[in-house]
Amino acid sequence: MAKWIRRILIGAGAFVGVAVLALAALIAGDGLLGQGRLDALAHTRIPNAGGPEVRAYVARPQAPGPHPAVIMIHEFWGLKPEILGKADALAEEGYIVVAPDLFRGSTTSLVPRAIFQVVSNPPAQINADLDAVFAWLSSQPDVRADRIAIMGFCFGGGASLRYSLTNSRIAATAIFYGSVIGDAGQLAALPGPVLGIFGGADVSIPLSEVQAFEAGLQQAGVPHEITVYEGQPHAFVTSMEEIRRGGVQQQAWNQFLAFLNRSLRSEQSQARHSALRSDASAYDFSAHDLRYLLMLAVLHAGHSH
Repeated sequence: MAKWIRRILIGAGAFVGVAVLALAALIAGDGLLGQGRLDALAHTRIPNAGGPEVRAYVARPQAPGPHPAVIMIHEFWGLKPEILGKADALAEEGYIVVAPDLFRGSTTSLVPRAIFQVVSNPPAQINADLDAVFAWLSSQPDVRADRIAIMGFCFGGGASLRYSLTNSRIAATAIFYGSVIGDAGQLAALPGPVLGIFGGADVSIPLSEVQAFEAGLQQAGVPHEITVYEGQPHAFVTSMEEIRRGGVQQQAWNQFLAFLNRSLRSEQSQARHSALRSDASAYDFSAHDLRYLLMLAVLHAGHSH
């Protein structure tokens, strides 16, 4: 009996080993293909003193500037056509939009690769690349440097929030179902108003975390608008084609447009310019972040993007 158990364990170990190697090969192979995919999406190269150039898609209004601007951060898939569509739609509304590649050349439709992209690009590096994007954007002659917002979806929502904690010149922050922070002491560093859009059926971001985020913003004195769309799952705002069909997706997008209009176009709007500043290098992945990534993997299992 012991001999059979040993054989079963050896066989199971071999199977796991082969599966791990196959997964690693899949991730590596898809990473090589990602460079080619990005070439068709990112047409602008932004200088970056702290690392390689940041590749980005830039959308501009047809009318002459100066215009308010938005930094739009992608999901954990990386830069994708759906993000470009949203950037173009914002440009039609009169905003200059920069959608940067924050995974330094990698974009994917595979969940394992998407998770690898997040864990292999540390928050300090992401914030440094966003510093380069912000500096470039604020130097453009057709941009109102005092009216630059940042926003993102999923991974990009959490990245937007955390970057705003480090840059007192950000005029507004919008988060579409990104991981949040509940600590009022940290949130007090936010320099401008915050919009948070979440799905009531999103198991990757429990409502208790959304409520703690809202309470933290309230305690910190940060102007905010937090909305939970009942019955909606994670990543419920998809492409502009789907948004324009109406329903909840269009409702959430229109709420975002109204927030931008109040925050960036009104002459009364202005950043809080808090004297506080979070140390970007102090933030690292936690057990909470890993749980969030695992939940995303479960939610997206079996679905390409």
